[in-house]
Amino acid sequence: MKFEKEDSAGYLINHMARLFAKELQQRISPLGIVVGQFPILLELWLKDGVSQKDLLSKIDVEQATLANTLSRMERDGLIKRTKNPADARAQLIWLTEKAAALRNDAYQSAQNVNLQALTVLNSTEQTQFLELMRRVISGMRK
Repeated sequence: MKFEKEDSAGYLINHMARLFAKELQQRISPLGIVVGQFPILLELWLKDGVSQKDLLSKIDVEQATLANTLSRMERDGLIKRTKNPADARAQLIWLTEKAAALRNDAYQSAQNVNLQALTVLNSTEQTQFLELMRRVISGMRK
């Protein structure tokens, strides 16, 4: 069987994701955050005080990966954890003031990466591209 990486959706998506991540990392590192923390921050900026289980369902990473990233974020003063009053076994994850203050600059960094990357597509193509990616993600989650 012949495999052409340039005809592989998985290969191309992975390659594009690495390029996005590399560019985003360059832009957010002055903020004191890393690309692996970004999806967690995006979720917490939308809704603070969530459980680790809630985060897992949103960002599609392994539990151990999330746990390690949260530990580093706590060490770096980006999050704090409190006991969940509804479930003594669980903790709620909260942004610190430090992390909350980074939101606008981080959003701007991500927006700049997206704008730069998508300039090769016209407006209609950008809309189609984003919709197609959403459909593929939705299909793979099922």
